[in-house]
Amino acid sequence: MIICTFEDRGKSSLRHVVVGCLVLSKSKDRILLIKRALNVSSRPNKYAFPGGYMDRDEDTKQTALRELKEETGYEGRIIELFRIKDNPDRPHEDRQNVDFIYLVEVLNKVGEHDDEIAEVKWFGLNQVPLESEWAFDHFEDLQLYKKHQKKPFNLPIIGKNRL
Repeated sequence: MIICTFEDRGKSSLRHVVVGCLVLSKSKDRILLIKRALNVSSRPNKYAFPGGYMDRDEDTKQTALRELKEETGYEGRIIELFRIKDNPDRPHEDRQNVDFIYLVEVLNKVGEHDDEIAEVKWFGLNQVPLESEWAFDHFEDLQLYKKHQKKPFNLPIIGKNRL
């Protein structure tokens, strides 16, 4: 939570904005996952989509592409907004936030991952780690994406899941 002081000197706890990238290969048959380093405070040694907190003066698309580059060393191209999760009680989440998930096509490898990441790895859509090995609720996002691939529905998905 973010504690803010307003013009009337009132204080309030506000939610963070986070952005994740469901990164697809050019052929769209593989996804890029990161494995969180042991030194991170939340969900260490678990797989997740690249992503993180939005910085001041960024929009969510800029955040997505910055976090992708920082956490994987890849540049990407936003395909579309896939999902907005605003559930205040997201599973496996120790901070209250609003999460934007973008579908992103990978472009060029331009660097290395940062120290929050232990591993960057490509997986076939049906050869991903077990659900227990995932951070946050990103496994659910992947299942929803696979459902969308089989029978497309309107995007973005806002609010509760559609599984």
